Amino acid sequence: MRLDKYLKVSRLIKRRTVANDACDAQHISVNGKTAKASYDVKIGDIIEITFGQRTLKVKVTDVKEHALKSDASSLYEVLDQTSSN
Repeated sequence: MRLDKYLKVSRLIKRRTVANDACDAQHISVNGKTAKASYDVKIGDIIEITFGQRTLKVKVTDVKEHALKSDASSLYEVLDQTSSN
């Protein structure tokens, strides 16, 4: 599954277009490398998302085409959440 779609389905980012823009702006890295929206997400990948001063690091535990809001958090495991002020 494409990275931008995974971010939307897992609800890490609300909209696919916003996820796409975040990838283009190099705010998202996978396994330590800046990733494009077309990157193919696999189980075990480590995704790091930078939102301004905050950074969220998650590990992909499942990849599904669709997920209910209540099930979305089961697609990943939060590894680290930092905020630098």
